Amino acid sequence: TIEENITYAINNNDETTMIQAAEQVNAHGFISELINGYNTKCGQRGGHLSGGQKQRVSIARAIIRKPTILLLDEATSALDPVNERLIQDALYYKKENSESRTVLISAHRLSTIERCDKIFVIHKGHLIEQGTHDELMIIENGIYRELIRRQRMNIDDD
Repeated sequence: TIEENITYAINNNDETTMIQAAEQVNAHGFISELINGYNTKCGQRGGHLSGGQKQRVSIARAIIRKPTILLLDEATSALDPVNERLIQDALYYKKENSESRTVLISAHRLSTIERCDKIFVIHKGHLIEQGTHDELMIIENGIYRELIRRQRMNIDDD
């Protein structure tokens, strides 16, 4: 079930804590709308959920333990921009949620990382640029700057 999936890694199956984790990742709404709510069976490999719903349930499972380090590898790639922004705000931009949390993000969609404290650009296994979004955007012929330009062009073309 969705409940078992979210609470998998904790000993205390506290409903309030589970709902708070789901709310943080904007999953509580869609879960509540399901016929069986949190008791809905996910199906094998989450087959009854959309890609974005699976990602939100997975992130809820990760944050319910209140980790001090959170590694997100393309964790919001299946989300629409609105849900991606809500999760970003909840996980690593709101002080009350991130004061004691380090979040490491691996992403190809650069909108995911634009507001991060520090961005590392790795190319062929080597660190080639680092800084904030603003710092990287002023580097003449910078790879990060060029990738941002290309991604924005693709968005404008759609």
